[in-house]
Amino acid sequence: MRRLLAVSSTSLALGAVLVTTAATPAAATPPNIPSAATAKSRLATLTVRAEGSSSGYSRDLFPHWITVSGTCNTRETVLKRDGTGVTTDANCAATSGSWYSPYDGRTWTSAAAVDIDHMVPLAEAWRSGANTWTTDRRRAYANDLGGPELWAVTDTLNQAKGDKDPAKWQPPSAGFRCTYARAWVQVKYYYALAVDTAEKNALTTMLNSC
Repeated sequence: MRRLLAVSSTSLALGAVLVTTAATPAAATPPNIPSAATAKSRLATLTVRAEGSSSGYSRDLFPHWITVSGTCNTRETVLKRDGTGVTTDANCAATSGSWYSPYDGRTWTSAAAVDIDHMVPLAEAWRSGANTWTTDRRRAYANDLGGPELWAVTDTLNQAKGDKDPAKWQPPSAGFRCTYARAWVQVKYYYALAVDTAEKNALTTMLNSC
């Protein structure tokens, strides 16, 4: 579902990148984010266990980005889905548009400043049960457009997040943490991934702020 909001005129142009201070910019929301009440119920059903080992993990075990349609891969599809006024070249690479990062409330006009974040990082998924999956299931997970797994966000924040769960990292925009927790729980619930105690406690606190 696309959420259209007003854009403030207060902004700072930095070359090809536009950093916007608007509180309510245009944004797109990935699908199938549950309500806070549903997320709480689903969190209660998740297996709680100590986080597994990263032994054997490689990003290559989660093939991405795959072709979605024509010349467009998953990253390019998310950029088009979550951007405003996006234009692309013959290879589906974004040549113009704007992207609102809900993690920090900034808007960018360069696709190079935007990363596609896996809400539940690939390494976190591996330690939570994906180490036992087939390659086909890991490919589906890494390119999932049907749920709230893929988000267009400020690249430096995606790098800061790394493979951390909410007990170790939360988006700097406090007003987004409710949505972040709802999306995180949905991904873990849909894929039957486990949570550890600290992670569950952090998610509970975030959901209680909704």
